[in-house]
Amino acid sequence: MSSVSIKVPFGQKLAFGVGMFANQMFPAILGIFMVSLVQSFGFSGWMWSLVYFFPRVFDAITDPIMGFISDNTKSKWGRRKPYVLIGAVIMGVAFTVMWQLYADNSLQYNFWYFFLWSVLFYLGLTFFSVPYVAMGYEMSNDFHERTNIMAVAQWIGQWAWVIAPWFWVIMDDPDWFPSQEVAVRDLAVWVAVPCAIAAMVPAIFIKSKSTLEENYEPLNTSNIGGSLIKIVESFIDAFKIPEFRKICGATFLIFNAFNTVAALTYFVIVYRLFNGDAAATGIWVALFGCIGALGTTFIVIPAVTWMSKKMGKIKAFMLAQGISIIGYIMMYFLFVPGKPWLYLIALPFFSFGIGSLFTIMMSMTADVIDIDELNSGKRREGIFGAIYWWMVKVGFAIAGALSGVIIAVVGFNPDLATTDQQGAVDGLHAFFCFFPAVGTIIAMLIMKNYDVSEERANEIRTELDRRKSTTPTNELSAHYQSGKLLSLASVNLDAALKTDVDFSKKSKADIRKLFTKSLNEGLSGICFSPYEEGQDIGDILSAEQIQKRMDIIAPYTKAVRSFSCTEGNEFIPIAAHDKGLKTMVGAWIGHDKVQNENEIVSLIDLSKKGYVDIAVVGNEVLLRNDLSVQELLNYIGRVKEALPDIPVAYVDAYYKFIELPELVEACDVILVNCYPFWEGYHIDQATIYLNHMYKTTKDIAKGKPVIISETGWPSEGDHINNAAPSSENAIKYFINTNKWAHKEGVELYYFSSFDESWKVHHEGDVGQRWGIWDKNKKLKNI
Repeated sequence: MSSVSIKVPFGQKLAFGVGMFANQMFPAILGIFMVSLVQSFGFSGWMWSLVYFFPRVFDAITDPIMGFISDNTKSKWGRRKPYVLIGAVIMGVAFTVMWQLYADNSLQYNFWYFFLWSVLFYLGLTFFSVPYVAMGYEMSNDFHERTNIMAVAQWIGQWAWVIAPWFWVIMDDPDWFPSQEVAVRDLAVWVAVPCAIAAMVPAIFIKSKSTLEENYEPLNTSNIGGSLIKIVESFIDAFKIPEFRKICGATFLIFNAFNTVAALTYFVIVYRLFNGDAAATGIWVALFGCIGALGTTFIVIPAVTWMSKKMGKIKAFMLAQGISIIGYIMMYFLFVPGKPWLYLIALPFFSFGIGSLFTIMMSMTADVIDIDELNSGKRREGIFGAIYWWMVKVGFAIAGALSGVIIAVVGFNPDLATTDQQGAVDGLHAFFCFFPAVGTIIAMLIMKNYDVSEERANEIRTELDRRKSTTPTNELSAHYQSGKLLSLASVNLDAALKTDVDFSKKSKADIRKLFTKSLNEGLSGICFSPYEEGQDIGDILSAEQIQKRMDIIAPYTKAVRSFSCTEGNEFIPIAAHDKGLKTMVGAWIGHDKVQNENEIVSLIDLSKKGYVDIAVVGNEVLLRNDLSVQELLNYIGRVKEALPDIPVAYVDAYYKFIELPELVEACDVILVNCYPFWEGYHIDQATIYLNHMYKTTKDIAKGKPVIISETGWPSEGDHINNAAPSSENAIKYFINTNKWAHKEGVELYYFSSFDESWKVHHEGDVGQRWGIWDKNKKLKNI
């Protein structure tokens, strides 16, 4: 099966690109206007620092939260569009109002006025930019189309940097404005209105499908507050992907190094080329930024887009950055005093560095998000976009500090002419040219082994499409045959069991207390999850990792169930017996006859050594159609013959024992998996449904003991009919099931001890979320 590529109409790319103009223009103009705070309104150094850094720190904190909210929003307009529209309005209003400063006001008043309105502006920027960037990531699944989308957006966005430098000229021209103070007040309106309208364009014109029926995490106060923990976990998950680490590291270095010296542009041009005579400089400072942006717009972005299609993204990145290094070197030799026009020759080469960066890196990030979905089962464009741009913003803040450090290191004084400080000016010029070159070289070394090629990206997309067309959760639900119990027995599901807790009158704090109480009362048994993060079926498990997990669960259970007797799983019953726990030990059998033999031999060996209380031959073998009934019975018979003094059994869905009486005959004890969730029943009906599963099985058990070998409820994942995964439902099911089992004297093994990420590849997102403890061994809660 091949992945169906999503081609995006040019009109949609254009709508996304118009939003990029606003995303670039607001910060570009903000950086220019900020000079007036010192020159026209008398802000001190610490005031400048506070209004420069605090809103950006606030921005960096709110970005990931906005990413979580955006990723989990249910709306008929899609996940992103409502926030993009709201953010556009907030930015436009806040930007206009924050610059309505008057020198006649007190310094303290102007400071706090600007400070508070700037915080609101950055909040609007977060509302807009995080979901806006995520929109771009999810517009297409095609390897090259993603580059095209980002190329169009960056091409339009670059016009902000073409236009912005001319504000230096306009603000100080008396023919335009009587003073800089008046200029920023008036120009703020002329900037804010068109930019706010441009920011609204993606929200209005980009097509998005409704997410009302999607299975997202609820956006309540508790979840959003708790999202900080999930955000930290998402950061950790994201940086576990080597390719994403490389993208972030390279972006940080290139962007940080460039912006560190970009702040020095004015001083280098004025003092290197015009001997410190600002009046003689004329438009050459503005031209540097303007011509560089035009070069990016008409040369760099089209060239990089073409190179990416011809040679792949990573080679295009390497070539573009190599060209930029040539530009940095040329800039060193072409900054000739009295001949400012010479630096124009170097600008197209110089522009390849920062000009190509986001076109390629944003396209690469979209590819990495596919890798994350493959690993986690989730689409987290908002979170990844927030993390990536968080790195950019941190780099921007550091760049501001480093530029000051460089000025101090070289001993530059803007009050002196070049002739009085030639060494300092030469040092400033050297830093201007070679600091970004060094950052670029290190970034290229980091990206050297980046390996998300077009071929690999297409393979990932194909696998994701395959999962979506035949989702593991649907396969499992089909195996358990939704509503199967109702076809086997006449049951009444209208009334809840008397043992059920009335949760309608319980607060979340009350439910947490009940959960803790139930857990401390103890389980009759628990299914042991041995695999840690990054491990998968077939990996060899160590005795140490088994022991660590056994130490956690041992105080809460009387018995442990394991599923295999090889590859380190044989340590589970040994560790359990050392803790004084009973064991239900399984031999995992299936298609592979050689592995079946290894499992059976190990099960018999462990049993004879005294580590097995119930020997289990196979788990859901018939449900998966791995073996015929007779092949399974032969294995069971062999183990029974070898272990006459130990109960021997087989585990499967409860209804398999009803359909196949020979299984009841062959087993010493009837071990049944009972899942109201997989049969699609609402949490309010789950325990009574479980009760009927158990009683229906008991009716055909011929007096043999019946043990529920698995039951549980997932905390996240896809719905199955009326069965909804959530942390609250998982805890409710745990409380009611445990209470019912204690009252009825039912031996029950709860599934499962720990979340296991490997299951996402076999059972989808829901498969990895059944643990009482999460993948990091932390007890889960609401």
